[in-house]
Amino acid sequence: MLRAVQHRLMGIAASAATTWATAFLLNAGLIAWAQRLPLLTRAGWVHAAALGTVLWGCLGWQGWITVVVYLALGSLVTRVGLQQKQERGLAEARGGRRSPANVWGSAAVGALLALLIGAGLEPRSLLLVGFAASFAAKLADTFGSEIGKRFGRTTVLITTLRRVPAGTEGAVSLEGTAASAIGSLLMTLVVVWVQLVPAGPVALMVAGVGLLATLLESLLGALVQESTPWLTNELVNGLQTAVAALLAMAACQSFQLLSGI
Repeated sequence: MLRAVQHRLMGIAASAATTWATAFLLNAGLIAWAQRLPLLTRAGWVHAAALGTVLWGCLGWQGWITVVVYLALGSLVTRVGLQQKQERGLAEARGGRRSPANVWGSAAVGALLALLIGAGLEPRSLLLVGFAASFAAKLADTFGSEIGKRFGRTTVLITTLRRVPAGTEGAVSLEGTAASAIGSLLMTLVVVWVQLVPAGPVALMVAGVGLLATLLESLLGALVQESTPWLTNELVNGLQTAVAALLAMAACQSFQLLSGI
């Protein structure tokens, strides 16, 4: 009996080591090739490789591809109307290339949830909902910000509805809000496609929470970000994704959306 247990534990350890070795080699190779793409800074690519290794090691290819799609969609929408946004001083720094702070501001919450899942914490399905919601919220934020800055015709402060210049902290527009909803929905479709969360009520809730968390982030920006120097955009992004994850998991528990799954 003891020998059988030992053999099983050794098998589990060997399988885990193989998974993590595969994750490291795959990400190292892909990042070495991808550095020619204008998506991240050189340091940003290194941190993206670390993030990708964590996600593949804990969630397999599904978690990894989720963040790859998030990065691709976020980078694409950043380049929509880039020249016009640059002329108006509204474009992202470094031509839209993400730095390590950007990488972890967007993905630290998701990475933490992935590590908890990888450590065997239960319920796994609930943690996956939080993981999905964190990235739905972040893509919603990116879509809303980039589309709003380029195409928003009337930009107002979310707290007072007073007209303000595009790019003002806490500013929203109908065009940007619609884009946020689309971004959240797209990210939700991705996590459903890779079977991290089920379709139906859970997916609808994740998409809704992604949009809600983005509006709450605008509210935070309007109320305190301008007057709080240490509250950087990256920290606000981390707070937004954390709120999205917590809201989604709380909604699942309250409405028993995962019962029977």
